[in-house]
Amino acid sequence: MAKTLNVGMIGYRFMGKAHSNGWRQAPHFFPLDAEIEMHTICGRNPEGVEAAANELGWKNASTDWQAVVNHPEIDIVDINTPNDSHAEIAIAAANAGKHVLCEKPLGMTVQQCQDMVDAVEKNNVVHMVCHNYRRIPAIAHAKKMIEEGAIGEIYHYRARYAQDWIVDPNFPLVWRLKKGISGSGAHGDINAHIIDLGRYLVGEFAEICGLMNTFIKQRPLEDSSGKGSGLGGAGGAEMGEVTVDDAAMVIGRFQNGALANLEATRFALGRKNNIVIEINGSKGSLYFDFEDMNRLKYFDNSQPDDRQGFADILVTQPGGSHPYVGQWWPPGHIIGYEHTFVHTLADFVNAVVAGKAVQPTFEDGKRNQRVLEAVEESAQSKQWVTV
Repeated sequence: MAKTLNVGMIGYRFMGKAHSNGWRQAPHFFPLDAEIEMHTICGRNPEGVEAAANELGWKNASTDWQAVVNHPEIDIVDINTPNDSHAEIAIAAANAGKHVLCEKPLGMTVQQCQDMVDAVEKNNVVHMVCHNYRRIPAIAHAKKMIEEGAIGEIYHYRARYAQDWIVDPNFPLVWRLKKGISGSGAHGDINAHIIDLGRYLVGEFAEICGLMNTFIKQRPLEDSSGKGSGLGGAGGAEMGEVTVDDAAMVIGRFQNGALANLEATRFALGRKNNIVIEINGSKGSLYFDFEDMNRLKYFDNSQPDDRQGFADILVTQPGGSHPYVGQWWPPGHIIGYEHTFVHTLADFVNAVVAGKAVQPTFEDGKRNQRVLEAVEESAQSKQWVTV
């Protein structure tokens, strides 16, 4: 009889919905080495978390995260709270012997991340940062092609992550715009993703030069309803200071000599969740656009001159040809954003049963944070910084 893993999840809003769907769906589509019990969901608002438990399929609801992480039946703690609470919850969960999945960015500082790494290693628990974009089939396939040498020596990594949800100056001062809670703005929220993808696809960063900017420095405080806790809401008459960046830009160099050019912004009107990546090498290039996430474009320089051009790879071929999609639908039947969380949780569950590390680990989260901090240091000093 398969082992049952009981999950306790801390947080229930945007990421809580995405993770809950992943926990529900993974056992139905992937060959997991354990049964999954969605044991308890936890949040600060009693009515909100009770409603979330009913809507999202959790057995129990709680407002006490410490009780959840110390519950004797809980095996896995899934953390998708605001960034300032990641470290405290993850360390407590590890000390309680729980395996830990944590949303990005892992912590607020490199030191916090190191404390989290120390805790999971000391307690010998499986740990993972939820960088779900690593498990987009096109991205995972790009990784495979790069490792096989399809594009040769890498020269350039260019990435842009663009959104527009705070362009309106009347958008309220939600927690993501407060440095004490979020750590940073677009930088830690979305630049963290393309930094992680750069490390995943190309290698470790060696040095960087960063620029950060806040376009709107005062915003209305949230109204008393608390509805502005995520990516939307309403503001009142009183104003408050925005203490994070609205946009960040980075140029840099990887340890293997490849050049990096990254941009993250929440001020790109018309761009809702736009991620574009291009990697140029000595033998070819790869191009990915999240708005067409089931395709990977590939330029093969070995083709005859009269046949050259970017080719579309539709990454929906089952049978192991393309990562993850064989568990879903017949060829040509595309998948979407929510599936990346299913892939992430399936890999995590099987790693927990096997007692093995699964990428990206908390160590990856710490290395990502080091790059994030180096960018901030560079932006403040207006100098290049060694990572």
